[in-house]
Amino acid sequence: MWRDEPGVPALAFVQLLSSSAIDPDAAEQFRAIMAREGTGELALIQTQAQAPLRWFREVYPDLDAEQATQLGIACAEQAQLTSFGPLSVPLVSAGTVAEVVQLLTYLPVITEAVTTVSDPQRDDLTIRLTGNAADPALDCLVETYCGLALIRLIDRLVGDASEVTMHSRWPAPSSGARQAWPGARLIFDAALSYLHVPARTLHTACRFPDPLAYDVAITNLQQALERRAGTPDSTRRVRELLDQRPEVRTIQSVADEFSMSSSTLKRRLAAEGTSFRELLQQSMVERARKRLLDPSTSVSDVANELGYSDLTNFSHAFKRWTGSSPSHFRGEHEHR
Repeated sequence: MWRDEPGVPALAFVQLLSSSAIDPDAAEQFRAIMAREGTGELALIQTQAQAPLRWFREVYPDLDAEQATQLGIACAEQAQLTSFGPLSVPLVSAGTVAEVVQLLTYLPVITEAVTTVSDPQRDDLTIRLTGNAADPALDCLVETYCGLALIRLIDRLVGDASEVTMHSRWPAPSSGARQAWPGARLIFDAALSYLHVPARTLHTACRFPDPLAYDVAITNLQQALERRAGTPDSTRRVRELLDQRPEVRTIQSVADEFSMSSSTLKRRLAAEGTSFRELLQQSMVERARKRLLDPSTSVSDVANELGYSDLTNFSHAFKRWTGSSPSHFRGEHEHR
């Protein structure tokens, strides 16, 4: 389905639609495509889906490398620290530029449009960028956007201390690029597309370090990456939706989000060796365990958050799931 195609991260794409990077006519064409394919801006954000790159080819049918470079530059100028879903918290809370760069390992969690490969060179770092659209102009677009967006975000985090440069394998456009990105920061006609991060920038401290938030986010990203790599598609998507939106409780509501019938979703999950009931239970168990580890939250509060109006029913359910009562589970972990 389109949600699994290489594309732009949901929130970043929605922000672009209301920015100066996308003209109003093009934005309306994007919205018409979304309506045709059974989604919209809010649904994209809620499911953290990717906006497929083929939508860009449809809206810009004559897109070539020069236009793609210009569009990539314009879009990169709109990049925000909070635009990239699960990567946003660790991005903002990173302690150094090196920690920011580490987040590229988890890029597949939010987009499959571009592949990055880090290549340490003495104390400096080179990050190769390769578009995965199988369309030269679209590859130019995503390489330009990804590279310059990362430079913009690093600039925001460290200010004038950033000396990151982008080398593009594409030719320089006839006009406009040098105004937004001076030649010292954006270099064209390179052998391949890459970012160069000097050692003095790599070890520069960021403005908003939060080591605990960064470490927790990295753990969550690693789990998400492992789920993405090893979990069948429908199972992964259902679990992601259940984890992100606790109010979703029925197979019909999930099927509606995926623009399919509940019988089709049930059949796909069965083919992958699971069921909606099992996935819902797994999601609720994990959520209950996490909340019970917070001593400031009462067991009754956890029960209410999971939709149980009766504490006894929640206690019975939790014991059925885990083999111990909520109070016993909490007591065991308080003494560790």
